[in-house]
Amino acid sequence: MKHTANYYNTFIEIAEDSKTDKGEMPPIKGGKKTVANLQFDMLYENPYKYTSDDVLFGVFAIRKEFEKGEMDEQREHYFAKGQPCFRASPLTKSYGWGIHSNEEGKIAMYGAGTKEYKKFLSDDSIKKVKAMRSKRK
Repeated sequence: MKHTANYYNTFIEIAEDSKTDKGEMPPIKGGKKTVANLQFDMLYENPYKYTSDDVLFGVFAIRKEFEKGEMDEQREHYFAKGQPCFRASPLTKSYGWGIHSNEEGKIAMYGAGTKEYKKFLSDDSIKKVKAMRSKRK
C-alpha cells in the first residue's frame, strides 16, 4: 500500500504555538542546511511546482545522498509506510509559513500575516488545518 502526505485544496496554517507571526527564512545551523532550509529552498523559488510528497521525499533523498538511479526504488520504499505531512514541518511549526495545496496537490508557501495568507484563511472553499503544536498543552 502506498501512503501519501499530499493534501488537495487545503491550507495548513501555522501552529498555535509558533515562535513567530510572520514567515522567516530558517537559519542554517552548524554550517549545514536543516530540513527546514531544504524545504524552504525547494518551495520559495518554485510555487506550485511540487506536491508535498515531492518535497518530503526530495529532502529525504538529499540528506541520504541517494544516487539518481536509485530514486524510484527509494521513493517507493519511503512511501511504503506513512510519513509525517507538512503539518509537522518546521516551516509551519516554527518559521511562520502556511502551506497551500491546490486542487492538483501542488504546494506553495505563504508567510503568516501577508495578504495572501489572510486571503486563504477567509476563503470558505478551501479546507483549513493547523500545523502541529511544538509543545503539548
